[in-house]
Amino acid sequence: MPLDADVSPQLLVNIFEPKTPLHDGAVVISGNKIAAAACVLPLADDKDIAKELGTRHRAAIGASKESDSVVVVVSEETGKISVAKDGTLIADVREDVLKKILISNIVTKRFAVEKKERRNKIRNLREKLKREKNELKNKVKKTEEK
Repeated sequence: MPLDADVSPQLLVNIFEPKTPLHDGAVVISGNKIAAAACVLPLADDKDIAKELGTRHRAAIGASKESDSVVVVVSEETGKISVAKDGTLIADVREDVLKKILISNIVTKRFAVEKKERRNKIRNLREKLKREKNELKNKVKKTEEK
């Protein structure tokens, strides 16, 4: 179900409240917005995945294989947090480790992309100014020749 809502702890708690319409399924967060909730993710069906892992964990692994996402999954039975990235599941992650994973994979990458985009814009502006300067020089030269 599409949402386009700002991410907040309160909203996430409400979404995952048992027996509510959005409880079952995944929440997709993109660009600091909750893009959708109650999403069904692709399941990993690899033979080497532990048999004790349920649908929720298989979906986390599957989604991380099919996209560049970092998937955080909370066990409904134990409340333990796991993280899936590039098809690999890191089980029973402590809160401080989760923060580090999210910062290094989301925040740091976003700043790197923004920095690269700024660098490209600056380079493009310099090239444009250089072209315009050369065009102006050529106009002045043609005017002086006449």
